[in-house]
Amino acid sequence: MSLFRTKNLDELLAHASSPGHGLKKVLGPVDLVLIGIGAIVGTGIFVLTGTGALTAGPALTISFVIAALACAFAALCYAEFASSIPVAGSVYTYSYATLGELVAWIIGWDLMLEYGLAVSAVAVGWSGYFQSLLSGLGVTLPTVLSAAPGAQPGVQTWFNLPAFAIVLVLTWLLSLGMRESSRLNNIMVALKIGVVLLFIVVGARHVRPENWQPFAPFGANGVLSAAALVFFAFIGFDAVSSAAEEVKRPDRDLPIGIIGSLLVCAALYVVVSLIMTGIVPFQDFAGVDHPVSLALQRANELWVAGFVDLGAIVGMTTVILVMAYGQTRIIYAMSRDGLLPARLSTLHPRHGTPYFATWLVGIVFGLIAALVPLNVLAELINIGTLAAFCLIAIAVIVLRRTRPDLPRAFRCPAVPVVPLLAVALCVTLMSFLQATTWIAFAVWVGLGLIVYFGYARRRSLLHRAK
Repeated sequence: MSLFRTKNLDELLAHASSPGHGLKKVLGPVDLVLIGIGAIVGTGIFVLTGTGALTAGPALTISFVIAALACAFAALCYAEFASSIPVAGSVYTYSYATLGELVAWIIGWDLMLEYGLAVSAVAVGWSGYFQSLLSGLGVTLPTVLSAAPGAQPGVQTWFNLPAFAIVLVLTWLLSLGMRESSRLNNIMVALKIGVVLLFIVVGARHVRPENWQPFAPFGANGVLSAAALVFFAFIGFDAVSSAAEEVKRPDRDLPIGIIGSLLVCAALYVVVSLIMTGIVPFQDFAGVDHPVSLALQRANELWVAGFVDLGAIVGMTTVILVMAYGQTRIIYAMSRDGLLPARLSTLHPRHGTPYFATWLVGIVFGLIAALVPLNVLAELINIGTLAAFCLIAIAVIVLRRTRPDLPRAFRCPAVPVVPLLAVALCVTLMSFLQATTWIAFAVWVGLGLIVYFGYARRRSLLHRAK
């Protein structure tokens, strides 16, 4: 039963709120909504919409609604936990307090992969848009420094320098503190939301309804397959809960940040995909990695297309920033519990940030972005997130039974119906992912179990306290 030992909630909350312990509380509700939007609006809307359209046709709009619905049910569960247990670590910490150490380790290990590979994958996409922008200004990087080895068949490439550079720059910013990082994030989020709204206003004038026929050319299977793919576009709202320990009023502000950012982004995705497929026949998105700007180019709105490319760069920058932030906070929480080396939870004496963990994440996943072609990562990231959403939904049901007395500033409605709907939708989407994705995920989880039984279990603070 030691595998399922749980952390004492009262001690957990007391430690996080005690003077001199934990992270600095500097974030408010607007910061949290913008952190969520910063993590969500990026690669999904600027890149994956084209791939999703090829899978679902104009019914991609419905795919986004299904993915958003799965996220919405999970978001309600996240909001209850985040407002009740405002401690760093997101679903890892919530699982540790309800489902036990082994489950918490597996989900923490899973989130390390999800956030880390999201940083690397988005950095590669950022590099492509950045190099496109440079070429428009007459500047070209040496070919060997433009992509990872093997990323371009028949072309000799050694190192993706822009991808590595952007990860390191944002790592440096995160190491200075969340107040400084959130300020930059807020500015960039305002800019990219402005660009998306500009696309909606300009693009709506060029929609041709005949491009929406047939609306669902590949039937329900295509719609659900696309939903499993574009689910990647919503990844990020859960990163808001990673900031729980740095929020001034977590009981009120965390639910606002989690649910608010998801609703804003879901509305933007539905409208953008509807306009995009109304301008360009969905078949024309084959092989296109800039579908939103392509739609504007087809509409002969070239100046707006240029702004969209700039918005894509800014959008991906904020995604890298927030995902790297979430990654470091997961590692910080696991280290503080003794499951990872203590050095990873050491705070900088002046900045109050997990300095060593931040730079470790930046260097490792910056090198992965620079050296590994990451064009098939979306599904692997998705399966990890969907698994996390299932666990958080189950944990809400468990905690309602084991700790009915726990003060809950926000309560997930209709428990257990809403959590079970979250599990059902997430499992359905997982079933539409490829077999290779399941195999890769199983390998990663297996490696995590080896690390747990070989290292973490004996060094756990709960184990030492026996």
